[in-house]
Amino acid sequence: MNLPVEDIIPLIPQKPPFVMVSQLLYSDETITRSSFHILADNVFVKNDVFQEAGLLENIAQTAALRNGYQAEAENKPVAIGYIGAVKDFEVLGLPKVGDELITEITIGNQILDVTVILGKVWHNDNLLAQCEMKLFISK
Repeated sequence: MNLPVEDIIPLIPQKPPFVMVSQLLYSDETITRSSFHILADNVFVKNDVFQEAGLLENIAQTAALRNGYQAEAENKPVAIGYIGAVKDFEVLGLPKVGDELITEITIGNQILDVTVILGKVWHNDNLLAQCEMKLFISK
């Protein structure tokens, strides 16, 4: 599968209207990047502003996109993941309708079905949010 990937729906367990990623831009063993275009009808938009919970979900779905991309490359089914813990969630700014987010996750540790990631979300080179997230993958 060539990058970028625009048809991301088969790669993630989430379905509209709860999809918070638009495109898979890059993925290797430790880093994955996605883009996300914020639309007015998004469930996390309030008064034309994308809310904190949406930023957190965007990070989690970027991790799901990574897992789906790897699963498809290995001809395996896409697994469902769950957020187990969020640590040091910091929001430095909130994007607006029409903005494009670039989200990067870095794998910190992966043991069995538990993955610890560092997630960062940018808009126009401005860091908007970051956190450490522990994800559990259901087999």
